[in-house]
Amino acid sequence: MKIDRHRIADNARLIDALGRLNELSGGVMTLLVTDETGRMVGTLTDGDVRRALLRGVGLDAPVSDAMFRKFRYLLENEVDPAALRRLRSHSFALIPVLDRDGHISRIIDTRVTKTILPVSAILMAGGKGERLRPMTLSTPKPLLKIAEKAIIDYNIEALAAVGVTDITVTVNYLAEQLEEHFSKPVADVSVKCVREDRPLGTIGSVALVDIPETGDTIVMNSDLLTTISFEDLYLHHRAQKADITIAAVPYNVSVPYAILDTDGECVTALEEKPSYSYYANAGIYIFSNELLHTLSADERTDATDLIERAIARKKRVCYFPINGTWIDIGSPADFAHARELMCHLRQTLDS
Repeated sequence: MKIDRHRIADNARLIDALGRLNELSGGVMTLLVTDETGRMVGTLTDGDVRRALLRGVGLDAPVSDAMFRKFRYLLENEVDPAALRRLRSHSFALIPVLDRDGHISRIIDTRVTKTILPVSAILMAGGKGERLRPMTLSTPKPLLKIAEKAIIDYNIEALAAVGVTDITVTVNYLAEQLEEHFSKPVADVSVKCVREDRPLGTIGSVALVDIPETGDTIVMNSDLLTTISFEDLYLHHRAQKADITIAAVPYNVSVPYAILDTDGECVTALEEKPSYSYYANAGIYIFSNELLHTLSADERTDATDLIERAIARKKRVCYFPINGTWIDIGSPADFAHARELMCHLRQTLDS
């Protein structure tokens, strides 16, 4: 977000400030007031100007006579999801981030970027999508379009909306198409592509990605359509002090027969057509980078392999139930359902 559009000097005239506010019409109509040293000293809105005029302040008076001095802000080293959520809960749309000297280093527009998660993200896009043939004979599954948008782009946009900008896509099958697709930014994010020279499993290709030594990384399948809250997922991961958090979806199994409860050779009870509820792996994870660095590019590894190793090592593995849409687009029926869902959603938004 461009700082200069919202910055105004404390000695500027109120009449000039009104002109600047008018230029912000359609966006967040808030000016950030700075002194002669560049330090932020207040904020100014239409309401602040109106209240000043009612107090008898003239339009030629300086902005400092009308600005709000008890403004809210974040320090550069304190920008975390919990702090941003607290400010959003008080309806702050424009949040200045200051350096230790009080200068504005950036601005967060919570209408566009709801939060800033301190994570990297890796999307796995190397599969052949064989169950979706013939559609995937000439197009990699992540680039199949739903409502005129590539499946993978929904996930890139969702990650960008929570401030994740370090995004890598691992590619293999029809890799050149994905590389061409991401040669231009998506959702203002420059997405990196890393190519496997051979299939490395559902998570093995992460070993090819340059990730930080510490911290956490979101790893997910690229062919999902989901409304998961990445913010809630991350806050849950942090609150649980987890090494791995697995996003999970409810999965119910209904048995169409009467089930016998037995004790030795004897039947002790009958349960008529029972249903059992489980949580299924949704293909979305947060891993500690320490665990991801144990992966080797010389061996094929599935995500379940890494999770089982972590459990064996007594690492803390938790789950996070998805509350919302989750479609694994693995079959023609799933693809048709996803297209129908997005068509309905667009009609709802347009009405």
